[in-house]
Parts: sequence; C-alpha cells; structure tokens
Amino acid sequence: MIRNRRAKIIATVGPASAAPSMLRSLFNKGVDTFRLNFSHGDHTGHADVIRAIRALESEVGVPIGILQDLQGPKIRLGRLAGGCRVLNRHEHVTFARAETTDDIAELPLPHDEVFCAVEPGHRLFIDDGRVRLRVVSKTADRIEAEVLEGGTLSDRKGVNLPDTVLNLPVLTKKDRADLAFGLSQGVDWVALSFVQRATDLDEILPLIRDRAGLISKIEKPSALDEIEAIVAKSDAIMIARGDLGVEIPTEDVPGRQKDIIALCRRACRPVIVATQMLESMTASPTPTRAEASDVATAIYDGTDAVMLSAESATGAFPAEAVEVMDLIIQRTEAHNAYARSIAATREPATDPADAIADTGATLACALAARCLVAYSMSGATAHRVAARRPALPLIVVTRDVRVSRRMALLWGARSVLETAALDYDSMVSMAREESANLIEAAAGETFVILAGVPFGQTGSTNNIRVATYR
Repeated sequence: MIRNRRAKIIATVGPASAAPSMLRSLFNKGVDTFRLNFSHGDHTGHADVIRAIRALESEVGVPIGILQDLQGPKIRLGRLAGGCRVLNRHEHVTFARAETTDDIAELPLPHDEVFCAVEPGHRLFIDDGRVRLRVVSKTADRIEAEVLEGGTLSDRKGVNLPDTVLNLPVLTKKDRADLAFGLSQGVDWVALSFVQRATDLDEILPLIRDRAGLISKIEKPSALDEIEAIVAKSDAIMIARGDLGVEIPTEDVPGRQKDIIALCRRACRPVIVATQMLESMTASPTPTRAEASDVATAIYDGTDAVMLSAESATGAFPAEAVEVMDLIIQRTEAHNAYARSIAATREPATDPADAIADTGATLACALAARCLVAYSMSGATAHRVAARRPALPLIVVTRDVRVSRRMALLWGARSVLETAALDYDSMVSMAREESANLIEAAAGETFVILAGVPFGQTGSTNNIRVATYR
C-alpha cells in the first residue's frame, strides 16, 4: 500500500479507538503508527490493543508501527482542603511540602525535588498554565508565591516549572515496569517524557538496546538548551507542544518547531509534531481553519509525522479526524509552495554516507525515475534518503521486521521485508519485482537502487544502480 502522501500519521489509541474494528477503520483512513499512552490504561488493555494491531498488520500485509509513550515523572498538586480553591490575581499563597493539608490557606505539593530546586523569581504554572504564580520566597517545607493569573484549582492538577531544572528520576518505578512490558510485547518505538538533558537518555538506552527506537519528547525549556546533543542520542524526536507551549511563550513555539525539524533533518532523525493539532475534532466532525493551517505548517516545515492525541483516543470522531488530517497532508504536499519550501530547507551532505544518499535521491529525481529503492539493514540508509525529501516514492527493503515497522514513522518510506539471501544480481531483480508491485510501474520506466557491496552488511551502502522495469 502506497498512500498518496509522504508525511505519516500517528494516532493515539484510547477508549474511542481500541476496538479492533475501529483500529482497522483508522488504518484504512490513513494511520501509519499507533500510539499507546501509558499514562492511562493497564497492561492487560494495552496487550489487547497490541494483539489487535498485529492481527490487522497480518491481515493487510503492511508493516504498522506501535509507539509506547511512557508517562514520566509528572508534577501534580496533592489533595486540597475542601477539594478546590479559587486564587485571585496578586494574592499570596503558600505551597506546603505535603500530600494533603487541612489548612485551606495552603496548597499541598508533594514533591521534594521542587522544594530543593525552585528559587525566588521562578514561575509555577498550574492546570496547563491556566493559573500562573511567581515564587517570592521559600523554606525547607514552604514556598510563598504571588498569583500572576488566577483561577480555580482542584486536586491533582498538573504543575509546570519553566524556570526550574528539577532533579527528577528519568524513569519512575512505573515507567520501568511499563518499559519492560512494552519491550516484551514488541513495541517499535518508546517515547521518553520530560527529557531535560542529553544525559537523561543514558539510563534508558541500555534497557532498550536495539529492541525499539527511542523517541525523546521535547516539552521542557531545558531540553531546548541541549537540543543538538539530545537529537544526536535519540532515534527520533517528538515536539510535544502541549507542555512545551505552557513552559515557553506561546509565540515562540512555531519558531522552535521549525528549528527542531530542520535540526532533525540535518541529523537524519525522524521528527514528530504533536499535540492539539485538530483539538476541536474531539467534539466536532470538522476542524477549525486555524487547526488545518497548523497541520499544513508542520508539513511545509518538513516534519516526518503528525500526531493525533485526544482526537483519536477519546474524541467523538476519531475516524473523521484521521481522514481530515490525511486530506490536509495530501493537499499541502500537492501545493506548489511545498516543493519550494522543502527544496529551500534542504541541507548539503555532511559525510560520505549522506553524500551517497543525496546523490541517489538527486539522480532519481533528475531521471524522473518511478521510485527509489533503498536496501537498508539497520534503517540508516533509509533515514538518510528520507532526510533529503525526494519527490518520488521511497521503498525500503530490509531483513529485519523491527526496522520494517519503524519505517511507518519515516517520511515517504514504505518497507518490504526481504526473507531470502540475495546476491547483487538477484537483489536488482527483487527490487524490480517488489517495487513494481507497490507502484504499478510500466515497462521502460526507470528506478534507482541504493545498496551495499558486499551485499547485506550493515553500514555498507556504497552503490547506486539505475535499472529499468520490464
């Protein structure tokens, strides 16, 4: 199956979409990778969804990606006396280092790391930034803060600290249990939440090894300070604009999005734009014009994938949301400004492997080839070719089913699983046969092959071949 677009769609599975029939509908509407949010649900429910996705994959004969999103260390208020509290602008309030308090004048904040790291002048945002405060003073177990923007608070509301680098565990006890479960179930990607520094990845990488790709979620201002090092250590990046948009000025988010996408393309790392893309479609069968423009902007920027969250997990119109996103991507990629935008942001090759991928993509486009076939044992060659954003189908042939499924996140890539041991000549024949089946090529049309000699060795891509369909 070759979809009529290059950018991929990720859909979050939840109560609205967990049924096998709905998963099939979402795939048919355009989903390439399914996200399982481990902030919700239990292992039994997630296992049922994974089985259903793999059954669907077997039925349709197309690799489908599964992304496990770990919850991470979330800062929340404790239980308030009376259950809620109204804060007024310029009011001074006290946070107590406790899970709960009987004093209605105090807000419980049961996180030792906050009291250790926060300093006067730092800001605290509560309930997705709806309520905002600035720290005036602190002691070992009390924080006094002034209300900048008031509102009503209730138990367990989330707290963001945009000015504070917290000494949080990279993986909570729950995350470790969830990760072990996800890897045992064969998830293709693991997303790490609230990454603050590049060193945060050192704990999880040995646990994952090569069993899944690691996605770093960029949602903290401190991560932006080390973004190049984080990208270098990650297999992919997710721009999680929900929390990021709370912790940095809203007007800075679009520019940061462009910067991160450009950096990921230079580094040949897939990049995902996520959160609130079609938010109104949780309750409406159509999006706002602004939401359509937001999705289109991410596509013009050159993102590999766009993601649906509540729209597909708990919304009333999950299939419609996928269909709308698919149509927006198609129309954007077909617009003449898209090719100009992609070409203008293309970076020069920086090393021999990039140069081979760049030359192969450039040659295929110059010859008006029907497609480009990349033999890629580890997926690295496919990533390099996709980073060039060539205007023709990219078909990735690999021996590893895990690599094949990860291609469901990569811009423009469709994978074919190779099961027979091939030499160079039979490799060309297989490329011709498999690509012709996927794209309905006509006799006499050309295609370009990227492969390595000696054939079948990881990291050996050194050969570009122009071939013809018969």
